Amino acid sequence: MSDDLVHWLRLDQVPGVGGETARRLLGTFGLPENVFAAGFGALQKVVSERVARAITSPMSDETAALIARTMEWAAQSGNHVLTLADAEYPRTLLDISDPPLILYVKGRIELLSRTAIAVVGSRNATVQGMTNAERFSDALSAAGLTVISGMALGIDTAAHLGGLHAIETNAAAGSTVAVIGTGADVVYPARNRALAHRIAEHGCIVSEYALGTPAIAANFPRRNRLISGLARGVLVVEAALQSGSLITARMAAEQGRDVFAIPGSIHSPLSKGCHQLIKQGAKLVEAAQDILEELKYAPVAAQASPSTEVPEDEVPNADEASQDSVLAAMGFDPVSPDALAVRCKLDVQSVQAQLLVLELEGAIELLPGGLYRRVD
Repeated sequence: MSDDLVHWLRLDQVPGVGGETARRLLGTFGLPENVFAAGFGALQKVVSERVARAITSPMSDETAALIARTMEWAAQSGNHVLTLADAEYPRTLLDISDPPLILYVKGRIELLSRTAIAVVGSRNATVQGMTNAERFSDALSAAGLTVISGMALGIDTAAHLGGLHAIETNAAAGSTVAVIGTGADVVYPARNRALAHRIAEHGCIVSEYALGTPAIAANFPRRNRLISGLARGVLVVEAALQSGSLITARMAAEQGRDVFAIPGSIHSPLSKGCHQLIKQGAKLVEAAQDILEELKYAPVAAQASPSTEVPEDEVPNADEASQDSVLAAMGFDPVSPDALAVRCKLDVQSVQAQLLVLELEGAIELLPGGLYRRVD
């Protein structure tokens, strides 16, 4: 297997050989070793002269060093390098139009073959969005689904935390998979280093990029096809109209996956992407159970998970000049201190004082433009 893997790794590093070209070569010659054994003339019938020369040229020292390092990495416990020919290569990715030639996996490789749901959203998420992502992911993982996301800040991070909470408290849970846009040995963003270690221990980290590949902007939209490709469906928690999460949702639809979206305030920029998806046919969801029912998935875990329903708050006495009355007057849409002062029949200074206390307690959050919104 080691010799075979060397040929796969070498083919993946040939200049000019991308996924489509590699699959064309494999379709013609079979295994990578046959590609390198083919003559220049035979190769030219399949690829351009430039690519044919690159294939028949001696392996560079840089490529040889990378292959040696990769083989050493793969020999370490918990690390795996999968090729299209491996039985453990996830079948779901074979259904997409551009499956990676090679996958680098760190952690529980069996999770790649289990029923999964992708949870994605904004990097600049609101507190409510983060709460929703974590609660939904916790409940979905507790039901036995594997939660897939991209380990970015914001919604991705919350989704992984929810999936980890379920597996760390219930062995039957689905855990979480992080599909990253760097090499599997690179942690990005650095703030998620501790999270990456937890995922590698209880879930798994997946990349199609060679070891040592740094964070390159173009790689992240491309990896989104793997996030959706590994999943039965994609849940978008919060997304602006230009969000990369909408790219993932579009790819999911093209791949025949279900698309789900959580609605939000009509005034929130981070709800507009979700609302657009719903208008285009995405399924509106208010609880994890909505997703389980749509997927016709029977939970395998006996342990109850936290509810993702938004509880109805008791309306406090309107005559009380208190934090509760300010909170009740806010409703669920963003509101300015001036508007709250009118609703509560208080002066603006008193309302701002109450807002500061509520914000420190985590009951509300400050949005761009000086507006406030309550947090579940």
